[in-house]
Amino acid sequence: MTDRPPEFVEALAKGLAVLECFDPAHPEMTLSEISRRVGVSPAAARRSLITLAALGYVGQRDKRFHLRPKVMALGSGFYFAQRIDELMLPELRQIVDQHGDASSVAMLEGTEVVYIAHHSTQRARRATAVLGARYPAHATSLGRVLLAALPDDALDDLLARMTPAALTARTVTDKADLRRLILAARADGFATTVDQLDYGITALAVPIRAADGRVVAALNSSGYTGMVTPEDMVATRLPDLRAAAARLSAVTARIPALTALLRTA
Repeated sequence: MTDRPPEFVEALAKGLAVLECFDPAHPEMTLSEISRRVGVSPAAARRSLITLAALGYVGQRDKRFHLRPKVMALGSGFYFAQRIDELMLPELRQIVDQHGDASSVAMLEGTEVVYIAHHSTQRARRATAVLGARYPAHATSLGRVLLAALPDDALDDLLARMTPAALTARTVTDKADLRRLILAARADGFATTVDQLDYGITALAVPIRAADGRVVAALNSSGYTGMVTPEDMVATRLPDLRAAAARLSAVTARIPALTALLRTA
């Protein structure tokens, strides 16, 4: 991280990094595994884990550490204080009522998208868009819409730092191809993906804008590959998605704190 202020607390940053290193693929880890994933010494990781365990955020079984339910309080404060459920879920429910499948809202953080609202009728075993879930931006329709909103220099910088992973055999990982698709999303005002994040997911996303026109989040509708095509989605769902995004833009503009939080992503 660059441009750290003089008051930057390194120990706090390491502790938060320890919490963030747990994910569905790593629900339990040893001290050495945590140390490697965070990029700190075992001694520093141990101090963070001892502190987090004393506060109730981390538990230990034998030599393996895991998160405890108290961690959920860290995200729920943001979620409920900013009225995300009240503001966004009615629109997502309407999209699902109209078209079925699932609908989500996400924001961009670095090279990932973070889901901040979701509604679904889907029950299949596949990548789950639960609140707070993070996925690589390059492999989602939401991420491509959000990347398309970046200025050219910021987009090029992000692509240079990105290491696109192949999550399926169809995931686009070539950076030149990704840039072309992102620029197409910018020109079209929407993005579609097929089997990029996981097999069986076809999705369409549009931007959500602040009052000044800046893109602060993205809204999508997703369905099962084989039952819906990108062309079908554009023809039948794009107008409803754009209308819902416009309503969400108007509603969030009336909550300055929420707009400010989204704008900082």
